[in-house]
Amino acid sequence: MAETERAAAKRRGHDLFDPIAERYVAHDGVDIGPIFGSEGLRIRGKIFAFLSFDGQLIVKVPAERANELVATTPARRMVMREREMKEWLFFEQTDAALWPAAVEEAFAYVDRITP
Repeated sequence: MAETERAAAKRRGHDLFDPIAERYVAHDGVDIGPIFGSEGLRIRGKIFAFLSFDGQLIVKVPAERANELVATTPARRMVMREREMKEWLFFEQTDAALWPAAVEEAFAYVDRITP
C-alpha cells in the first residue's frame, strides 16, 4: 500500500474509531495512548483496542472468544513477527458495523483482568 493510500486508510479508520473511542474515555481509568506507531484505548494502562498502521481495528479478547469470533465473523488473528496472537483480533474497515461490539467486548475483558 502506497504511503498516500495508507494515510487515507488511516484517516478513514479514525473516522470510524474516534466516535467509538469517545464513549470509553469518559470511563474512569480509560485514556488514549501510543501503541505500535498508532494510538489505542487503555484501561488502567493496558491496551484493549487500537488502530493498525493502516486504520484497521485491533482488539483484545479472551483466547476462547477469539476462536469463536474467527469462526463466526470476518475477524482475523493479529500476526506479529510471523506469530499469530491468541487474544488479538483484526477487523477490516469493511466490517465497521462490528467495531462497536468488538470494542465493548475488549473493554469488558481487559477491565476484568487488569488490577
